[in-house]
Amino acid sequence: MSVWDRVVGQERAVVELQSAVQAAEQLLRGGTGTGMTHAWLFTGPPGSGRSVAAGAFAAALQCERGGCGTCASCRTALAGSHADIEVVSTRLLSIGVAVSRELVQKAARRPSQGRWQVLLVEDVDRLTEQAANTLLKVLEEPPPRTVWLLCAPSLEDALPTIRSRCRHVLLRTPPVQAVADLLVARDGIDPAMAVFAARAAQGHIGRARRLATDEQARLRRNEALRIPGQLRDIGSCLQAAANLVEATKEEAGAQSAELDAKETEELARALGKGTTGRGMVTGAAGQLKELERQQRTRAKRTRLDALDRALVDLVSFYRDVLAVQFGAPVALVNEEMRPAVEQTARALPPEGALRCIEAILECRTSLEANAAELLAVEALAVKLRAA
Repeated sequence: MSVWDRVVGQERAVVELQSAVQAAEQLLRGGTGTGMTHAWLFTGPPGSGRSVAAGAFAAALQCERGGCGTCASCRTALAGSHADIEVVSTRLLSIGVAVSRELVQKAARRPSQGRWQVLLVEDVDRLTEQAANTLLKVLEEPPPRTVWLLCAPSLEDALPTIRSRCRHVLLRTPPVQAVADLLVARDGIDPAMAVFAARAAQGHIGRARRLATDEQARLRRNEALRIPGQLRDIGSCLQAAANLVEATKEEAGAQSAELDAKETEELARALGKGTTGRGMVTGAAGQLKELERQQRTRAKRTRLDALDRALVDLVSFYRDVLAVQFGAPVALVNEEMRPAVEQTARALPPEGALRCIEAILECRTSLEANAAELLAVEALAVKLRAA
């Protein structure tokens, strides 16, 4: 049992981080600690486990045995309750300057347990420019026992001024079998289902687990993959687009509703709702309104993420089409849909499949640029039919 068991398919990165943990231990004992630095930037494709790797590194730094996974420091670190590890995670579109200022203040504290003050920012690519600039000074001249762990999809997603102050750890997409083995060992998933989920999720660990445990998620994915066979005319294109957008709205709405209700109730209680005496504190209405605004922003992010996952599934379909057309010696992502893939491969020339992939990627870019969701997907459906 070790904290590194959570880091799937990243053997080279784990070796690098374990070496840094050993160097950090030398620093605590008065040595030179060559190989350890105060700021790290973890990058890798979605599902590669950036925050998991950073979290395991944080736990190992706090552990006297380098990440044994069983001591109190490891357990509290992995559970998110360690006093000297601050994790910033957001579902909002951006991280503002107020959060950065709080982090700067926490970075100046001495670790309460005598080892390291660790600040882990899961989505440094969502820092606003002002928020990023607020962090620059402390990243450049950090307190001696402070370690920053920043995560982003790629180096280019972090501001040059931030990445130039960090040591880079590059993660890869985990192999399908490694993800499947994790689902079997950690979650008790049936081996056949685990392999299907890992392959369908294209190595994305979180999504693989969801596909393996949630039948509705599998049905929604299947509906997205059926779109290429539904595009007979303009009317069917518009209908397929509307169905896809509506399905992702329902998915995101279900996720947001439960979380929103819980957050609102917790804040209301903290502000005095249900207590005897004077009732809710002054300014409660404003705080509840601000929470509602943040929830709307998060709901939009959740909806865009759900739609983006469907578009990634569509890309995998046309990738399989190209693999069949050229006889590539690779496994199909959508093996269970081989008949549909082969039918499309016969009807669509390779350059048409490439145009479809390009159209999907353009649609993803447009959605990130705040294009109207339905219009963007309708335009995509028409392009797919015309390919």
